[in-house]
Amino acid sequence: MSRRRFPAPASPRLCGVDEAGRGPLAGCVYAAAVILDPACPVEGLADSKVLPEARRDALAVAIRGNALAWAVAFATPGEIDEINILQASLLAMSRAIASLGVDPEQVAVDGLHVPPGVEVPCRAIVKGDRLVPAISAASILAKTARDAQMVEMESRYPGYGFAKHKGYPTPEHLEALSRLGPCEIHRRSFAPVRLAIAQRTLAFRP
Repeated sequence: MSRRRFPAPASPRLCGVDEAGRGPLAGCVYAAAVILDPACPVEGLADSKVLPEARRDALAVAIRGNALAWAVAFATPGEIDEINILQASLLAMSRAIASLGVDPEQVAVDGLHVPPGVEVPCRAIVKGDRLVPAISAASILAKTARDAQMVEMESRYPGYGFAKHKGYPTPEHLEALSRLGPCEIHRRSFAPVRLAIAQRTLAFRP
């Protein structure tokens, strides 16, 4: 979990929140919370999914350097398996908001759900990562943080191709999962992982 602290401004503070990593079969789900500084706008903000990787990385640097406050948090694969991916995503969002060094006055979240325990006005905005710059910024920070973690997992768990597919269920990943079985960071509540476990159990049954 990481954070940055800045003096709180006198004007209302909108915190944008988004997550990254609900669909993959492996790794944490990440969330970010960002309060942008109107005096230091970041040009080119957009939904992280439509941005090239190099552009996302450059924008992440600009966001961290110019935002009034930002925080990145996550929920682990074990938490995802225990409480389901939606609740784990909301948990990561709550952790990110709680880690901000500046208290927001409003919170805007991408999607249909708001995280629990937010004590200021909070609303969910469908396609908010395209419509609200602070949510776009959060989308970029969450995505780049999660991608960096999955690149790190490549060396820790070789053979799965995590640096390439970032844990998503690509044909390459599914083949490696079938061949190697799940590793420590696979989400065992997800159907393809459960299937791989069942297949290996049958294969090794005497």
